[in-house]
Amino acid sequence: MINFKDEIADKIKKAISIEDDIKNLIENPPNKDMGDYAFPCFSLAKTLRKSPMIIANEIKDNIDLSGDLIEKVDVQGGYLNFFVNKKILINEVLKELDEKKENFGSSNIGNGKNIIVEYSSPNIAKPFHIGHLRTTVIGSALYNIYKFLGYNVTGINHLGDYGTQFGKMIEGYKRWGNEYDLNDNPIDKLMDIYVRINNLCKEDENVLEICRDNFKKLEEGDEYCTKIWNKFKDLSLKEFQRIYDLLGVKFDSFTGEAFYADKVDDVCKILEGKGIVQESEGAKIIDLEDKGLGVCMIRKANGSSIYATRDLATIRYRAKTYDFDKCLYVVAYEQNQYFKQIFEIAKYLDIPEKCVKGLKHISYGMTRLSTGKMSTREGTVVKVDELLNEAIDRVNKIIKEKNPDMENREEEAKKIGIGAVIFNNLCTTLVKDQIFDWDIMLNFNGETGPYIQYIYVRTKSVIEKAGRNVPEFSEIDINNLTDKASLNIIELLYNFSDVLVSVSEKNETCILTRYLLDLAKAYSNFYNENKIITDDEGITKARLYLSYVTGIVLKTGSKLLGIEMPDKM
Repeated sequence: MINFKDEIADKIKKAISIEDDIKNLIENPPNKDMGDYAFPCFSLAKTLRKSPMIIANEIKDNIDLSGDLIEKVDVQGGYLNFFVNKKILINEVLKELDEKKENFGSSNIGNGKNIIVEYSSPNIAKPFHIGHLRTTVIGSALYNIYKFLGYNVTGINHLGDYGTQFGKMIEGYKRWGNEYDLNDNPIDKLMDIYVRINNLCKEDENVLEICRDNFKKLEEGDEYCTKIWNKFKDLSLKEFQRIYDLLGVKFDSFTGEAFYADKVDDVCKILEGKGIVQESEGAKIIDLEDKGLGVCMIRKANGSSIYATRDLATIRYRAKTYDFDKCLYVVAYEQNQYFKQIFEIAKYLDIPEKCVKGLKHISYGMTRLSTGKMSTREGTVVKVDELLNEAIDRVNKIIKEKNPDMENREEEAKKIGIGAVIFNNLCTTLVKDQIFDWDIMLNFNGETGPYIQYIYVRTKSVIEKAGRNVPEFSEIDINNLTDKASLNIIELLYNFSDVLVSVSEKNETCILTRYLLDLAKAYSNFYNENKIITDDEGITKARLYLSYVTGIVLKTGSKLLGIEMPDKM
């Protein structure tokens, strides 16, 4: 497909004989009446020692407009505005969609580049609550999008399966394990054991020391502690998998913290060899005060490793194993300072510079109930499986009221309910806190997942109502798609690949959710302004085909986010 930005940039360079990076300066005007693309000449003013207006006019006078690609060029202020040939645009978009269909928008820009996405990463033996949901769906969406762009992607669920808390869990199980039947609802029961032992540790310092010793034994491979720990892990993974299956989320690896425990000593030796490790009250620390990052502990006084040490071992292992270009950590913004510390220390691990530079913390805001922040102690934590099932039930009731005879209602309710939850977690700038509100999330007419699904179903229903198969591309007269509503859709379809690239560059899923909403609204406008099935066979075929390809892109974009499309609504 023709890249109009490339063509325009090339014409500008030839017009003024300059080798500056022109393409990345080309913009989309806020108003389509001003043009399809705009080049701001302000950046050239210093180099050429002329006013932006003069530069713009000189480019216009010298630019080669031979061929049909550009219809006209205008100057407004210091901007050079380009109007592309709409018929060429329509033909290019529809031809590419005809050839690629569900792969439209994919590319090979990531060919030869390795990406790691670490996401979800719940603690074993604890409930999978709504606080884990955002990392899971954000990471899954980024994983899908990077793959679609040709990157070699590895999705890792870095389980929280190590640390002093498991010394506590082991001690609690020793004391009260026979009181619980872990064959039924095991995570809640393990959590109850954890709460009990945690409270006892607060009351009795000796019990806390025993728990710390249990973890030390676990690190050293003690048979009993390892056996109990494996039991906790197996029970947890079984419960977590039910949720991942509901969400349609997959991973390539479940290597958690414990996997890196035997790699910690090597990391500590490397860091000590660099002369950056200090001793403080028996513990080993790295002072990062001169970087404004405080102090990072890497060994406890009793010799146990901590989360930071294991994370550094993880980085070193991943650099050697995957030779990554990017390693994305999808973790809440509360860990911003921590990741700055870890990434700073990673510079001393003797790993390739590209790996150090590729370490990225994809921070996101917390999920809050409309009544305030969640709290385990106050009982306001929402479990993800309960949330998903409630979403499905609520949608089921809505459909039952509006379309009681709909086939496969429960299956479609599942797609809509889960899609609504996923979209709600991806539709705002990630760093913002997310408010959980059922009324907003399940609004079929708002800026929601169900709205996009509804418009997708409409694109299918118009073809079904026409009582015919989808027309072939060769049958379409593009002259029948030059009206404003049709062109608005075509221009959005053309931008789909750029939108996905922008998501990968900024690691912001809301760029894609916003795009899908815009495309859905554009189709709704097209549907309202144009009669699809007309007495003119050529117009009918063109509008049916445009409906068909719009549905393809709505479905493809939603699938990348992890959202399935229903057949009926």
